[in-house]
Amino acid sequence: APRNRSGPTALYSRHMFDRVCHEHGIEHRLTKPNHPWTNGQVERMNRTIKDATVKRYHYDTHEQLRAHLQLFVDAYNHARRLKTLRGLTPYEHVLQVWTKEPKRFRLDPSHHIPGPYT
Repeated sequence: APRNRSGPTALYSRHMFDRVCHEHGIEHRLTKPNHPWTNGQVERMNRTIKDATVKRYHYDTHEQLRAHLQLFVDAYNHARRLKTLRGLTPYEHVLQVWTKEPKRFRLDPSHHIPGPYT
């Protein structure tokens, strides 16, 4: 079964998260407290996001931060070519997997990209 790891402090939304994982056949495992290296990819992405947002810009409101985060994530997923994905963007990689293994998806990912009016 697919796996997802999250930190033990994420209990605020755990029940819903666990339910959604269960509904999709995903095994949810917790990382060990004070062992961020066991979750290195997530920690590295968190650093990338912080470096591009809160360490670089000041936000007067949470809404400004949310809006900038959404723009950053959209740009990252559709423009950033990653060595770990053999030069593909995250979005291109998802489409490639979907083309080869559509049964892994409930929805066509190409129908869920941000558009000019989103």
